[in-house]
Amino acid sequence: MDDEWLQLSGNHIIARGDENFPELLEQISKSPERLYVRGDPGLLHMPALAIVGSRNPTRAGARNAFEFARHLGAAGFCIVSGLAEGIDTAAHRGALDAGAATVAFLGHGIDRVYPAANRDLAHEIAAQGALVSEFPLGTHPHKTLFPQRNRLISGVSLGTLVVEAARRSGSLITARYAGDQGREVFALPGSIHNALARGCHKLIRQGAKLVETAEDIVNELAPLSSHLLQNSLESTTNDEPPDHDDDEYKHLRKYISHDPISIDELAKDSGLTIDQVSSMLLILELQGEVESLSGGRYSLLNR
Repeated sequence: MDDEWLQLSGNHIIARGDENFPELLEQISKSPERLYVRGDPGLLHMPALAIVGSRNPTRAGARNAFEFARHLGAAGFCIVSGLAEGIDTAAHRGALDAGAATVAFLGHGIDRVYPAANRDLAHEIAAQGALVSEFPLGTHPHKTLFPQRNRLISGVSLGTLVVEAARRSGSLITARYAGDQGREVFALPGSIHNALARGCHKLIRQGAKLVETAEDIVNELAPLSSHLLQNSLESTTNDEPPDHDDDEYKHLRKYISHDPISIDELAKDSGLTIDQVSSMLLILELQGEVESLSGGRYSLLNR
């Protein structure tokens, strides 16, 4: 079966010990014997960031994952995740939107797609990035395989960013693997009223780095990957928001000045929801238009 699969264009099998086997995965405990790759196996040697989180995120959480992936992908990182619905999907989509590399590690044989809803996304990733599995062809998805898969997501990456996770989220397993493997762990904080922020807050209490901007991650990982990065974050910070958001962004900007203002005040003044304002402020901060101040306040960034 392997021989027939290898005859198809874009398919590869890389055994541990081969020169093409990713160095970081050779270093981890229980390193896989072989990797099945559909797409570009060279991406497994790029400086990578894993982005993981809830399968049922809030709208703001999904948007944060998309934007962090888009900006960090454009900055030169390969975005790694697990093709699951929710945060994983948003992260892969963000990288694809930036024309950046993205790799999906699968919890089943590479000749299958799970969930079925992500079939088209899997094809896009194979064309622009890579699908990877350690499991033999024909292996069906099973709940016991996904935690095993998670050690590869963290292991191939210099760091893991957790975006929205409940206290018992599988994403915390990935974060634990990252810590055990000596990789960096990052977490986005959220509202104390959001159950999906509690996993991230738990990680922060345990020593994960609190992240507010993509630059926070670049600054931490640059010393580990500076010789591999092809672009700088600054090349992405002047991007305009997507066209379909232009009117909303123009409307929100009317209420932001050099005088600090809270998210609650901005939501009240603008008529937008708190989730909308929070997500939009993150993007404006990534673009260098606003800055985050103490007490959850924001102001225009002095240039």
